Amino acid sequence: MVHSDEVRLLDVKNKLGSHVLAIPLALAILTGCNMTDKNSDDVPSAGMSSSRDVSQAMEKVSSGIYDLIGVKGKASSSRPFVAECSGKDTKKYFRIFHWWSFYPTSASDLGVAIERLKAELPKHGWTIVSYGPDTSKNKNINLTADNDKQKADVNIVQMSKNDPPKLSLHVVSGCYQVPDGQTVEHF
Repeated sequence: MVHSDEVRLLDVKNKLGSHVLAIPLALAILTGCNMTDKNSDDVPSAGMSSSRDVSQAMEKVSSGIYDLIGVKGKASSSRPFVAECSGKDTKKYFRIFHWWSFYPTSASDLGVAIERLKAELPKHGWTIVSYGPDTSKNKNINLTADNDKQKADVNIVQMSKNDPPKLSLHVVSGCYQVPDGQTVEHF
């Protein structure tokens, strides 16, 4: 099930392109990123790979997070997309973003889900960077975590006042470089 806000976001993404949306999101959720080998402009370097391989890896990361939620519900269907690494050659460097939502079967399970993630993520290689209410009028609970081994970050927002209530998840990779002789495949 895809929420109407996500449909609008997908429409905007299709009209504006993922590059326009990726930069503000990256700045908003990843300022605390702790992956190794940062370059001078604080974009985490994740190594060398193809965008397809990293996309598949980020789907596995999302799947692992889904498994940790521990309450019944459904995830939205979405695919990862390629975005640029700020200030880098867009033919050689890229990041993968995977935005999705989780809708618990029971609204009362939303708090259980975010608390379970807060407890379980560190047991699976994640470091909690921040946790607590945001500054919105709804005071949504935000959880941001880094996983150096998986070269990924996640920002999870508990949106209990949405209709329907949901967790909004943004998984993002570090900045990868394609192997010599290849260019970034955009999707």
